[in-house]
Amino acid sequence: MGRVSSPVILVGHSYGGSVITGAGTDDRVVGLVYICALAPDADETSQTQQAKFPRTDVFSHIEVVDGRIWLRPEGTKYFCGDLSEQEQKLVWATQGVPKPDLFEAKVGGTAWKSKPSWYIVGKQDRTVHPDLERFFAKRMGATTYEFESSHVPMLSQPDRVLDVIRTAANGVQKATATA
Repeated sequence: MGRVSSPVILVGHSYGGSVITGAGTDDRVVGLVYICALAPDADETSQTQQAKFPRTDVFSHIEVVDGRIWLRPEGTKYFCGDLSEQEQKLVWATQGVPKPDLFEAKVGGTAWKSKPSWYIVGKQDRTVHPDLERFFAKRMGATTYEFESSHVPMLSQPDRVLDVIRTAANGVQKATATA
């Protein structure tokens, strides 16, 4: 983000919500969009928040190998079950494989406390529990949208996700213009 000088909206999906929560404290950031994302407070971790809600189905379909978390092939129906079988295979083949301790890291700031936020809840999400997503959205006072989607609405409903991002951009643009 160091090369960007103009106002920025950060968009985070899944664990990326934790990333934008911390990175969003930068003065150039004017808004945050969370997509089925984690959004811990400064004294919380993603894992402590997930532990407060019922385990989702995807966790029985992962394995830790070579120090990384891997989604097993049958787990795609829990991660991205609203995609075609071919698209699910592509997601599996190109998955990011985080280190297990990633979810224990603290975010180093809580941008949603001072920046306008938008949140997309995946009502059929079987990775981050939809009730946890609703908790995050309510706690941050986010403008909230609920989609009939799995954990990946940006793949299954990209036009709707883009509409939310555009709404956020327009909202902060209007607020900046009147400030």
